[in-house]
Amino acid sequence: MLKQYSIAAARNHLPAIVHDVESGPAVELTRRGKPIAVLVSVEEYKRLRPDKPDIWETLSRFREDTDLEALQAAEVWTDVRDRSVGREPEF
Repeated sequence: MLKQYSIAAARNHLPAIVHDVESGPAVELTRRGKPIAVLVSVEEYKRLRPDKPDIWETLSRFREDTDLEALQAAEVWTDVRDRSVGREPEF
């Protein structure tokens, strides 16, 4: 179970809490008894959020590195959608 500290208690004991987090488990910070944040070590943070590009960076790089005209994507998808009227809805 995570150790919990209120924001007020964390403010008064921050150096000790940071020392504990460096060598141990995460600490949960609460406000009025409700969890609002978690304090973790740098190693744990890096493990949880590895240094990878986000989706926008990946998409931008793909657009720069790929000749979209050569892929002929518009032609590939032209006959995929069924353009018929479809059935009547039932109520």
